[in-house]
Amino acid sequence: MLKRDELLKDKKRLLEKAQGSLIGLAIGDSFGDACRLQDNRVNYGFTTDFNAGASWSTDDTEFAMLTAITLIRCKGNLTSQDVVDAWMRDVVVQDEFKRGGQSEIFAALNLKKGLLPPQSGMFNTFHMSDGTAMRIPPVGILCAGDPEKAARLAQIDAQISHYRDGIWGAQAVAAAVAAAMADASWDEIFQAALKPIDKDSWLYHEMLAVAEIVEKNNFDIISSWMPLHDETRASTWATTAEAIPAAFACLMLCHDDFKKGVILAGNFGRDADTIGAVAGSILGARYGLGTVPEKWVAKTRYPSGTCLQFTKGLDILDVARQLYELI
Repeated sequence: MLKRDELLKDKKRLLEKAQGSLIGLAIGDSFGDACRLQDNRVNYGFTTDFNAGASWSTDDTEFAMLTAITLIRCKGNLTSQDVVDAWMRDVVVQDEFKRGGQSEIFAALNLKKGLLPPQSGMFNTFHMSDGTAMRIPPVGILCAGDPEKAARLAQIDAQISHYRDGIWGAQAVAAAVAAAMADASWDEIFQAALKPIDKDSWLYHEMLAVAEIVEKNNFDIISSWMPLHDETRASTWATTAEAIPAAFACLMLCHDDFKKGVILAGNFGRDADTIGAVAGSILGARYGLGTVPEKWVAKTRYPSGTCLQFTKGLDILDVARQLYELI
């Protein structure tokens, strides 16, 4: 993995990575959401591209935009108050969410009650959901080359809505993106993700379990596919301990090509939009915008405001540029 000062020498490449990661999140989110639609399963079985009627975007990308804009407004010096202020300004003010994760909706209700972090996340029935992991990659972009800092900032963001595994999942993804931004090897990326996770947690157990399955099957997708699903399946498909290991398992199986990696992750099923978003953000950070299909960028560049109204029409590539300028 490149050291941070080495990474900063090639500013053009760093910008490509920042944009690749943020648009990669959006692509993985939208692609995974499309893959799991019943019509796509009937018509295609295994989805390999956006069809003409694919919708866009979901709460995953729009909450990631919230995280990114919060980081930009505080110039990267994130505090818990910055996160609360952002949520009060852009989340709590909405009366309804046409589409949104339960963890975020209940966190907003807790804020309305006057509960603040960490209680707003702790006193939340859905505190173990993957809602933090899908919104946290902007932290990894900002902390390029510094996975430990990424994990610290991820905790600050995540505790408004989550607790324990929900926070550790966010830290794992943020650290992985930070490592990928610095051209880390796949093993270094995976180890960066493991480091902040409590070793006695459900999430840590599943991360090791999926790695064992993939290695036992010699990194073969077909041989690993069904055992991975059997191992990770939880009672609720948006559980951190299911979705995040699933995303990393897909990356273990296919991490040398952005398009192939996103296609594999998007077709995993269950909470496929988050699985795709996590995989896409890490792959985009590792390989940069130039490896992302242009038509996929065009499809996902401008959020629709489906969940968070303030995000409608934001330019994801411009937001990524602003994050890059803070690095």
